[in-house]
Amino acid sequence: MGTGVNEKSGHNKKLGKDGEDLAARHLTNAGMTVLSRNWRCREGELDLVLTDGQRLVVCEVKTRSGDGFGTPAESVTAAKSQRIRRLANLWLSAHHVGWCVVRFDVIAVVWPASGQPRLTHFEDVF
Repeated sequence: MGTGVNEKSGHNKKLGKDGEDLAARHLTNAGMTVLSRNWRCREGELDLVLTDGQRLVVCEVKTRSGDGFGTPAESVTAAKSQRIRRLANLWLSAHHVGWCVVRFDVIAVVWPASGQPRLTHFEDVF
């Protein structure tokens, strides 16, 4: 019999990965090209870094099984958005990209255990 804690953690990681997979498909179907996925440095992680051919798009993906604790997008706080901006600058530096227009998006995915996922794409949110 499982402990419950590790099982829940494993479920949440799978849910998060599935949500990121869905978001990446959504964005590539919209004509974007994925440049980095789950890019990590000491400061943190960027979920998706893409280009639409004109600008860099940094996308935070939040996935939940329901919205009983608020919508996934509500978990992107001002502090989180500031951190993502700092990480985007680190990504640009690490990839030797000079000045470019950067757009920050959030994709919220609600994926109930028994049902189809609902994806909402918020463009240029911070």
